Amino acid sequence: MADFLLNALLAGLALALVAGPLGSFVVWRRMAYFGDTLSHAALLGVALGLMLDVSPTLAVTVGCVLLAVLLVTLQQRQPLASDTLLGILAHSTLSLGLVVLSFMSEVRIDLMGYLFGDLLAVSRTDLAWILGGSALVMLVLIRMWRPLLAITVHEELARVEGLPVAAIRLGLMLLIAIVIAVAMKIVGVLLITSLLIIPAAAAQRHARSPEQMALGASLLGLVAVCAGLALSWFKDTPAGPSIVVSAASLFLCSFALPRRA
Repeated sequence: MADFLLNALLAGLALALVAGPLGSFVVWRRMAYFGDTLSHAALLGVALGLMLDVSPTLAVTVGCVLLAVLLVTLQQRQPLASDTLLGILAHSTLSLGLVVLSFMSEVRIDLMGYLFGDLLAVSRTDLAWILGGSALVMLVLIRMWRPLLAITVHEELARVEGLPVAAIRLGLMLLIAIVIAVAMKIVGVLLITSLLIIPAAAAQRHARSPEQMALGASLLGLVAVCAGLALSWFKDTPAGPSIVVSAASLFLCSFALPRRA
């Protein structure tokens, strides 16, 4: 197998594994719009990274984490509805990122690669970031699994039982921010959230427990990555969108199977 294809496969599989359980919480807690906001802000991180001459991946990671903290702070202190605030920040950061990039005419920028991913161009350095970020998120997610389930099922009851609800919620948002940052190279800033929610939504129809849904979402994500890469390799289609199309096809196929009670 060619090195670039092996790098792409390993990066995609690593992201799919961690996106399954994390995407399950995104679906359960209805946080898809929050993920969209962070993914749109990722382009601003890329622009700032290029401007400051630092690694775009590092800049996106730091930017997404800081925006997650800002969102939590603003949601607690401002009178606007959460979806209104998220909409303002999502489109403002995306537009600001595009404006900043337009001023750097001396820098060659593959804008389509950032917007829709460039999985087949994953380098060894990119692969190291993706594997390291995915492993970190998975370890933290395993440790936080029970508290996250508790605040998802009944937040007030979890607070009465003494769980630090605000800290756990912030931790979940930071994990989403890290995954979005490392996934940018795979599916692009406009399609990142789809890789989190589509496999999880497909698995939800046939799971009897949270653990089954998380595992099913990871397995469907793995299948979508392999199918998308195969489609890209044999039909010369863009890899990132091909993975999302494969995931959407699996979601549609899930309706053909009887739903488990």
